Amino acid sequence: MSIKAQEVALDRLLVARFKKGDQSAFDEMVSRYWGRIYAMVNQLLRNTQDAEEVTQDAFIRAHRGLENFRGDSAFSTWLYQIATNLARNRYWYWWRRKRDKSISIDQPIGSEGDMTLADVLPAQVETPDDITVTQEFVDHIAIWMEKLSAKHREVLVLRNNKNMTYEEIAQVLEVSLGTVKSRIARARDSLRSKLGEDFK
Repeated sequence: MSIKAQEVALDRLLVARFKKGDQSAFDEMVSRYWGRIYAMVNQLLRNTQDAEEVTQDAFIRAHRGLENFRGDSAFSTWLYQIATNLARNRYWYWWRRKRDKSISIDQPIGSEGDMTLADVLPAQVETPDDITVTQEFVDHIAIWMEKLSAKHREVLVLRNNKNMTYEEIAQVLEVSLGTVKSRIARARDSLRSKLGEDFK
C-alpha cells in the first residue's frame, strides 16, 4: 500500500471515529494537517498572520462540516478545498482594499516554504556555474510568482508545493480537469516568458 493510500485509509478511520463521538480523532486530524494547510495558505496569501487565521478558520469549518462529510473525495482533498476557498476570499477581500501591492525587486525573498526553481522549472545542475545561475533564477521565480494572477499562483502552489495530481487539484478548485491543465500550462508559460525577459 502506498503512503498516499495509507494516509487516505487513516483519514477514513479518523472520520469514522469522529462521527461516533470521539473528539480526539479531530485533534489527530489537526495534528496531521495543520502544517500542510498553513504552508499552502501562506504560499497563496504571502502573509503569516492571514495564513494563521485562514488555517484556523479552515479547521473550524471542517469541524462543523465533518458530521455531514460523505467521503466522496479524500478528507485531505476536502480540507484543502475549504482552505483554498477561504484563502481566495481573504485574498480578494484585501485586494479590493488595495492592500495587495506588487513586490519590490529589492525585497528579501526566500523565507521557508517559498517556491523554488526546482518546483517550477526542472533544472539539471551540473557545475558550480549552473548552481549560481539557479540561485539567481530562484530569486526571480519567487518575485514573478507574486506577479502571477491569483488563479495561476494557486494552481502552481497546489501542483508543485503540495504535489497534488491534476485530478486532486480539479476537486479542490471545483473546476474541470481541462481547466486545471490549461491554467498550469498558462502559468508556467507566463513564468518562463517573464524569466526570459529578465535574463536576456
